[in-house]
Amino acid sequence: MTEHESIVKLVKTAYKALDEKKATDITVIDISGVSVVADYFIVASAENQKQAAALCDNVEEKLAKEGFFLRQAEGKNGTGWILMDYNDVIIHIFDKENRLFYDIERIWRDGKTVVDIEALS
Repeated sequence: MTEHESIVKLVKTAYKALDEKKATDITVIDISGVSVVADYFIVASAENQKQAAALCDNVEEKLAKEGFFLRQAEGKNGTGWILMDYNDVIIHIFDKENRLFYDIERIWRDGKTVVDIEALS
């Protein structure tokens, strides 16, 4: 498996893990052409802190089963924003208020929003 194929597998697995635990407004942004920070951002919303923690735990568990390990996480202490760093993929889990406030999609609008996760290759 090439590095790109591995990154795509990580994105799809994380997306499915978020969807499985009922995250809302899941957005995948390809920032590979506009940043060296990462190749993809995944942004999702949680109804409350308990759901945000469950989303985070499920993503970490599902990715670990596929051989992807969390480099670093921030915000697990109830800040309204959890950031999970998987090197080439950064996952942002927000409560609704903080998602509106930080507006990651607007900040990274030069990236490409992935419309069909299954078609990602």
